[in-house]
Amino acid sequence: MNFSPIVSLLLCCVYAWGACSAVRAAEPAARPNMVIIFTDDQGYGDLGCFGATDLKTPRIDQLAEQGTRFTSFYAQIVCGPSRSALLTGRYPIHSLGWSMPASEVTIAELLQPSGYRTGCIGKWDVSNRAAVRERMPLAQGFDYYFGPLGANDNGKVAFHENNTPAGKTDDMGSLTGLYTDKAIEFVEQNADEPFLLYLAHTMVHSVVGASDDFRGKSEGGLYGDAIEEIDFHTGRLLDALDRLGLTERTLVVFTSDNGPWCNMQDRLRQRHNGQVAWGSPGPLRGGKGSTYEGGLRVPCIVRWPGHVPAGRESDAVFATIDLLPTICSLAGVEPPADRKLDGVDQSTLLTGEAEQGARDEYYYFCRGEMHAYRRGKWKLILPNRKEFYGYVKDRGTNKVELYDLEADIGESQNVAQQHPNVVEVMLETARAYEMPSEPFDPRIGL
Repeated sequence: MNFSPIVSLLLCCVYAWGACSAVRAAEPAARPNMVIIFTDDQGYGDLGCFGATDLKTPRIDQLAEQGTRFTSFYAQIVCGPSRSALLTGRYPIHSLGWSMPASEVTIAELLQPSGYRTGCIGKWDVSNRAAVRERMPLAQGFDYYFGPLGANDNGKVAFHENNTPAGKTDDMGSLTGLYTDKAIEFVEQNADEPFLLYLAHTMVHSVVGASDDFRGKSEGGLYGDAIEEIDFHTGRLLDALDRLGLTERTLVVFTSDNGPWCNMQDRLRQRHNGQVAWGSPGPLRGGKGSTYEGGLRVPCIVRWPGHVPAGRESDAVFATIDLLPTICSLAGVEPPADRKLDGVDQSTLLTGEAEQGARDEYYYFCRGEMHAYRRGKWKLILPNRKEFYGYVKDRGTNKVELYDLEADIGESQNVAQQHPNVVEVMLETARAYEMPSEPFDPRIGL
C-alpha cells in the first residue's frame, strides 16, 4: 500500500514514539528500585522462616516465600564496621567502620549520578557518631537523610534531617514506626523514578524498646516484642510498594548488621529491669562481636518478583560486601575502579542463573585483625589471635581450629587434626592475604 509523504512521516513519528515508550516502559525493569532493610543485632534465629518458635514474623516470612532465603549470608561482627562494609563493598580493614573516611565511595554515590533518588533513614554510625558533614549521608551520595548518627547506648537518640539537627527522644519504642513513616514518605515522593532506600533500624540494639501496641504481646519477652514490631512495620513498607505499583520493579533485601548480643545477657537484663533484651543465634556458635558464625552469619531475604526465584533457599556464600557490586550490575552502573573491592557481583546468584554464586571464600576480621578464613565448607580459625571485644567470652582455644560448616554449622567439632592438608593450604592462603599498611582505627566516637 502506498502512503503520501505526510502520512508516511506521521506513521514514522508514531512508530518512533511507540519505540521510545517501549524503552521507557522497560527502564524500570532494567533499573530496579533498591530497598535495603538493615536491622541491628538481630540474630540468625530471630525470624520464623529461620527457625524461631517464640517470635511471630508473618510479614517477613511471607517476604521469604516470595523471594530467596540465603542461609550463608555474612555481615560483620559489630555495628559500624558492618555499615561501612555494606555501603562500600569493602571489608572494614579497608572501609574503616565507625571511622569511614569521606574518600570512601558508597552505593548511593554510584547510583545518584545515574538518575537514582537516594534516601538513608535510620542509624548511620560511620562518622564516629559525630556531625562531621563531609562524612554524613548527604556528602556520601544520599539525597535525603533522617536518623541518628550513632547508636542508642545511653537510651537516647539525637536526630538529623539532612544536615540539620531535628530533635531528640528517649522513647526507643517509637523508632521503628517513625523510621518506617519516613521510609514510606520517601518511596511515595520518588515513585516515578528509580530509587535507593537504605533503611537502617536502631532496633534491636542495646536499649531495646517496643511501642504500646506491641509491648508485652510476644512470647519472646521485650526483645520479641521489638522484633514483632519490626515485622509489622516491614509489612507496612511492603504494602506501600504494592499500593504504588512498585513491587514488581523493586529489589528488597532484608538482613541484619551482626549477630545477637546474647553474650552480654547479665548487663542487658539489668538495663531492662530483668526483661529479655537479646536475640538468638539459632544453631550457630557465638554472638555479636565474635568471629564464630553466630557473630556475623545473619538472616538474609531477597525479593524481586519475576527475577529472584520465589520460595527458594540458597546456602551459597553471600555477604553485605557483595551488595555494592551486585546493585551496580543490576542498575547498569560501573563500580569504582580506583580501589580494592572485596565484594563480588552476585546478580546471577540472585536470579538463580548460578546456584553457587560468585564467592567461594570469606575472611573474618575483628578490630582489624584477621581471625578466620572460610573456603567452601571449611572454616579455619587462626591461632594466636589478640584482638577481642571484652564481652566475648568464648574465644576458643586460640590454636588452629577447623570446622566443616556443612556437617557442623555450630562449630562444635574441631577437625584440624583429621585434615592437616586442608589446614596447611588454608593457613597459607590466609597468611598471604594482603593487609593494608595503615592500622585499623577502632574508635567508635571521636
